[in-house]
Amino acid sequence: MNENYEQLTDEQNEKLDKLKTIITELGSLAVGFSGGVDSSLLLTVAHEVLKDRVIAVTGVDASVPEREVNEAKAFCKDSGIRHIICKVNPLKEEGYRNNSPDRCYFCKRGIFTEVKKIADENGIEYMAEGSNMDDIGDYRPGLRAVSELSVRSPLREAKLDKSDIRLISKAMGLPTWSKPAYACLASRFVYGEEITEEKLNMIDRAEEFLIKHGFFEERVRIHKNIARIEVPPIDIPRIASDEIREKVYEEFKKLGFMFVTLDLKGYCMGSMNATLRI
Repeated sequence: MNENYEQLTDEQNEKLDKLKTIITELGSLAVGFSGGVDSSLLLTVAHEVLKDRVIAVTGVDASVPEREVNEAKAFCKDSGIRHIICKVNPLKEEGYRNNSPDRCYFCKRGIFTEVKKIADENGIEYMAEGSNMDDIGDYRPGLRAVSELSVRSPLREAKLDKSDIRLISKAMGLPTWSKPAYACLASRFVYGEEITEEKLNMIDRAEEFLIKHGFFEERVRIHKNIARIEVPPIDIPRIASDEIREKVYEEFKKLGFMFVTLDLKGYCMGSMNATLRI
């Protein structure tokens, strides 16, 4: 891992030092690891500080694409970090299955209940997750479960925001520094629509199709039998071109969507939360 801390500001170096201090004081840590930008930095710093007293735990269910799990596995293998995969089933929770506004609460609670069991089995005292300062302003019911289960949030405690995390990750030579933001497939459902394994699989395969065609920052939102595609505004002309548009339409129809639409606003993280403010 090539490191280049000279590109960081004094404030960012201070935040990084603060993060290391927080983790050092914990002594041992089980990191809820998704393989995303935030948890990758947290895990890397924790491993640097705590060595073999840190483990990565990834909760896997139908809402997590296989590609994300494989990337998490590869990251830990390349970094020499012990990685444990645990199966979870949030669909057994009615509040999750019916996609209530508190859906993320039930999911986070289930995952970190399992992380706690694994931590106890391995003599690990603390749990941690990768939320940052930018998550405070958005609707994040999952953070309530984090608080209830005494899960630490070292990135937030060190006052790191997403920009800091990407720049520090780049300085540390992490391959995840430029990885697009990711949220579980359940976030593609409009609130109140039932989440099923079949629909999660439809979304997963639809997004995989878009990624294979070069749309790396994308979302396929589901509204009953309608697929609403979000891509950055700069990519709208390409996906709307006859060559790509027809391929996308035909593939999505095969997957089970009755109608296939393109959101003219473009990709917007957390766009389903807009319905909560209507």
